[in-house]
Amino acid sequence: MRYSPISRFKGTLLGAFLGESLASGSEIQFQGYLDLGRMAVVGTQSLIALGRLDLDDWIGRQQQESPHLLETDDISIKIIISTLPVALFFHENTIKLRQNLLRVLKIWDDDPVVRDGTLAVGYAIALALTEKLDPLTLIPQTVSFLGETPTSIPKNLLRVQNLLQQGAGLSRAQAEFAKKEKLSNTIAMAFYCFLSTLEDFRLAVLQATDNGNTKMQDATPLISQATGAITGALSGAYNGTGGIPVNWQVLLLQRNSPAWGLTSFSQMLELTDAFVAVWSGVYDLALNPTELTEEECEVALLSVYAAPRVIRSR
Repeated sequence: MRYSPISRFKGTLLGAFLGESLASGSEIQFQGYLDLGRMAVVGTQSLIALGRLDLDDWIGRQQQESPHLLETDDISIKIIISTLPVALFFHENTIKLRQNLLRVLKIWDDDPVVRDGTLAVGYAIALALTEKLDPLTLIPQTVSFLGETPTSIPKNLLRVQNLLQQGAGLSRAQAEFAKKEKLSNTIAMAFYCFLSTLEDFRLAVLQATDNGNTKMQDATPLISQATGAITGALSGAYNGTGGIPVNWQVLLLQRNSPAWGLTSFSQMLELTDAFVAVWSGVYDLALNPTELTEEECEVALLSVYAAPRVIRSR
C-alpha cells in the first residue's frame, strides 16, 4: 500500500480545511471566511459516538450546535463538504458508499446537482483510499457511477477530460468553468485542479484558490474557497498527509486557531484520530469509561481481538 488509510483519512479532512482556508496566492496566510466544514465536524462526531450512520442523531447534533449553518446562501457547497466523513467511513464498498451518501443527503433538500456533486467527490475519494484511482479513467468511471442524470455535472467532467487530454493550462480551464458561479462548474474546476497536478497537493490547491486570472476577478470568496476545499479533499485523499507541505502543517499547529467550529486546530487533529480509530474498529475504553470496572479493563486490554473484518463490520 502506497499510503496508510490513516494518512489518507487525515489527508482528506486536512486537505479540505487547507483548501478552504488558504489565502489566494499565498503559502503563509490562512483565513476562514465561511467555515464550510462545520457540518462535517458535526457528522464526524456523530459517527464517532455511534460507530454508524444515524440520521436522527446527525440532525439533532446539527440543530443543537449549528442551526444557523442551514440559513446561508452557500448551503450547497456546505452539504458536499459535510458528506466527506460518510465517504471516508464507507469507502471500501461502492454500493454502501452510494446508499449512505444518498441517505445523508435526505437531511437537506433533494437537489440533483448537489446529489451528483456529492456522489462524484465521494466516489473519487473512495477510489483514492482503495488505491484504484487511475487518472486516465477516473472521469469516465465517475460518470458511469453517476448514471443517467439531468444535471450538467457528467458533461462538465467530460469537458475536463478533454482539457486534460489536450494539455490545457489553468487559464483555459478557468475560462471554461468560471463564466457562471454554478456548483457544477465548481466541481469540474476542482477535478481539473486535482488531476492536472495529481502528485502535487500544494500546486493543486494554489491553482484552485487562484483568483488572479482576469476571468476570475468577479468570483466571490465562496467560489475559490469551495473549489479549494474540494480540490484539497481529493488531493489529500490521493497523496495523504505526506503530500501536504510540512510548513503549512507546522504553521497551523503553531497558530492553533479555531477550525471548523472547534476550539483549536489541535482539537481537529484529535477528532480525526478518533474518527480513524472508530472506523478501523479500535475499542477505546476512554469513550465508554463506565462500562467496565478496573479489573475488567485489565482483562479487556489483553483479550480484545478478532479476525479480519469481524471487529469492525460495516
